[in-house]
Amino acid sequence: MPLSPFSRAPGAPPRARLLSRLLPRLLAVLAVVLGTALVGPAPQAHAAVTLTRVSDFGSNPGALTMYVYRPATLPAHPPVVVALHGCTQSAQVYADNSGLPQLADRDGFLLVLAETGTANNASKCFNWFQTGDNRRGQGEALSVRQMVSNAVTAYGADPQRVYVTGLSAGGAMTAVMLAAYPDVFSAGAVVAGLPYDCTKDNSPYTCMNPGVDLSPAAWAQRVRDAYPSYGGPWPRTAIWYGDQDTTVVPRNATELRDQWTALHGLSQTPTRTTTIGPDATRQDQYLAADGTVAVEVDRVPGIGHGTPVDPGTGSEQCGSTAAPYFLDSICSSRWIARFFGLDTSDPGSPDPDPGGGTAACWTASNYAQVQAGRATTSGGYTYAKGSQQNMGLYNTFVTHTLKESPPGYFTLADTGCP
Repeated sequence: MPLSPFSRAPGAPPRARLLSRLLPRLLAVLAVVLGTALVGPAPQAHAAVTLTRVSDFGSNPGALTMYVYRPATLPAHPPVVVALHGCTQSAQVYADNSGLPQLADRDGFLLVLAETGTANNASKCFNWFQTGDNRRGQGEALSVRQMVSNAVTAYGADPQRVYVTGLSAGGAMTAVMLAAYPDVFSAGAVVAGLPYDCTKDNSPYTCMNPGVDLSPAAWAQRVRDAYPSYGGPWPRTAIWYGDQDTTVVPRNATELRDQWTALHGLSQTPTRTTTIGPDATRQDQYLAADGTVAVEVDRVPGIGHGTPVDPGTGSEQCGSTAAPYFLDSICSSRWIARFFGLDTSDPGSPDPDPGGGTAACWTASNYAQVQAGRATTSGGYTYAKGSQQNMGLYNTFVTHTLKESPPGYFTLADTGCP
């Protein structure tokens, strides 16, 4: 058999034998010393989020793995957020860097993380492009649906408040879940994903880049075909994209918007446009007749393919850039939780409806209300989202209380709330 560099050939003298034993150890010690001198102390490891693996949640035809993050304090019948990681990632990586577990602690929801592996896909991508996995009642889509059923049964979660979000392949799989199970998910947030069933007549790579242009009606029909007997209501959908993404190009944000606005019977012209966050992310919102935000498109400037995060301890910050595809920009998970109606954090302090309803009250400056997504600004004035009530000048000196009911619809409540 071939010899290693430090192996002793038969008949070698004792001195060579001794050198063959000592040299590897000396080199190892030297490497440690030089490495310490050059790079200094090793950085402290990023604390991992503690996840619980659920081994038996159903027949699991998609061969996925289920993990749960349960906050230490969880209200009775909590909402559920399902998170789907991107290619090359894992449930643990997504939990550690997306900021979602910290929001679960703050906002009181159960976090379910689905994971795929190399046995399903060599790059650990969810198989959003395969009919065996992206159809109702089979494959990976059914496995995720079974995870939701387990969360409702085992943790007493609220089946009327189930949401889903994910990145890239996980974002495309988010669109799959909204299309295949619109009766299960109230809302979803697609991060750098694709319209449902783009691969019906295109390759995955064509769908990703340069993208596929269909009419809104044609896109909407593909969702209707996923569950033909279902007549609505359709899930609310948020769409997040980096405007420099060359992996899943921003054209897909437009096609996703066309798909879901058409399902809701809405125009493709936004009801209102504003900027949010520290990087002036453009937010287009499409309102239903009752004033709720049915579809939202958030275009993050200056970033490529990944989950937008904003590391830090501020109330509007979350996430980590310690792993690839988590990009320093805006805390998208915070805004997604807000879109789902789960956010209970500052700016402004929410007061729950003492009557037990869904209303929440937020007292903050007009500037803070706009930054938090509860109001918009136009011509130097501030307007409550939903009701469009004039709140006065857009600045930090004018303060109002807004009542939110239903989620995403705000009215002035300075004289008492709710």
